[in-house]
Amino acid sequence: MRKRRLPPRAGWLILAFSLALAFVIAAIIILIIDPGSRGEIPEPAAGTPASSTGPDAATPAAANTERILMTEDDRPPQLQSLTEGWRTDWTRHTIPYHEIIAGGPPRDGIPSIDAPRFISPAQAADWLDPREPVIALEVNGVARAYPLQILIWHEIVNDVIAGAPVAVTFCPLCNAAVVFDRRHRGQVFEFGVSGLLRNSDLIMYDRQTESLWQQFTGEGIVGEMAGEQLTWLPASIIGFEDFASAYPDGDVLSRETGYSKPYGRNPYAGYDTIDQSPFLFDGPADERLLPMARVVTVSLGGEDVAYPYAILREQRVVHDRVAGQEIVVFYEPGVVSALNASQIVNSRDVGATGVFIPQVNGQSLTFVWDGEAFVDEQTGSRWTILGVATSGPLAGERLSPVIHADHFWFSWAAFKPDTRIYAPGS
Repeated sequence: MRKRRLPPRAGWLILAFSLALAFVIAAIIILIIDPGSRGEIPEPAAGTPASSTGPDAATPAAANTERILMTEDDRPPQLQSLTEGWRTDWTRHTIPYHEIIAGGPPRDGIPSIDAPRFISPAQAADWLDPREPVIALEVNGVARAYPLQILIWHEIVNDVIAGAPVAVTFCPLCNAAVVFDRRHRGQVFEFGVSGLLRNSDLIMYDRQTESLWQQFTGEGIVGEMAGEQLTWLPASIIGFEDFASAYPDGDVLSRETGYSKPYGRNPYAGYDTIDQSPFLFDGPADERLLPMARVVTVSLGGEDVAYPYAILREQRVVHDRVAGQEIVVFYEPGVVSALNASQIVNSRDVGATGVFIPQVNGQSLTFVWDGEAFVDEQTGSRWTILGVATSGPLAGERLSPVIHADHFWFSWAAFKPDTRIYAPGS
């Protein structure tokens, strides 16, 4: 805290007060006239459509009122030892501290990428197989791909795309790829890997307040930001070939990260075997599905739904209603797992998904798989896994994406135990 000097005379005090008051009034007037003069990047507006909000469309960026804020530093000795010297406000937390465990590496032992470089899809094709998984993200017309062969070694990329600060995150232990807007309550956060886990999921920390954030949900769980909620951005895990075909002028995260890592190698070989036990997870098992079963998940209006890959592989297209909102889930084969073989390129095919609102220009659409592409029955137009019509009367049109994620079942069930599991005819 800065020391304050009292003025020698009352006159100086009055003058200083008058000047300060004038400055405040002027600042308020400027902010009203031009909010951008604050030097901050405006946050996304609250109450954005369900297709572009966070885990629950009702409160995309508001404080999580369902959590009870605990105000006591009751960390167990082991956690105190692990976090000695951190600036985190440990008196504020929304979860019991016994749920937090050490993941192995210390804080920043898994280094985030904070100055990402990008290359063209044509250049990336020299080392990236067409079937390899990438996180595809498009913001304000700018498209980028973040290969999991890189993310698996870093887990977080702090990026700015089309002027928007984003955090592209991947937790290998949960197979959870989630993208957040890094702006919240007037701040732009930079995130790092804390070295801590909860329900086997990555706990991030921000370097501004050193609060802890749950990667799986985007919720602040410890520190000054406890109870706060980051805004999710629509993103998909798709094959590199699909990204390059859709965005030949897009950007691909370069292997020139500033770190020497064996990109392309999977340090978790065999981890996604269907009957494998989750690593560093001691929570209750939801036996409705096997722990490592892959699911694509959607949360809208307070309802959580999981769509098993086993069903999607058979049906390819699933129409459903979540909290009253019609959605469609696409599935296509041709994308390998990042967590199977020791060399990702040699991994088994697990496929890719996309989730959308099945409507264009007010017209509702019903989709089928014709053996080669997704086709709407109303116009016969053909669509990609990214929800873009490539031929037919609707060529060039795009479906509105719905926030979704592809997870292992055990991790989703741990955070969302009341999830409805989709079943045909249900």
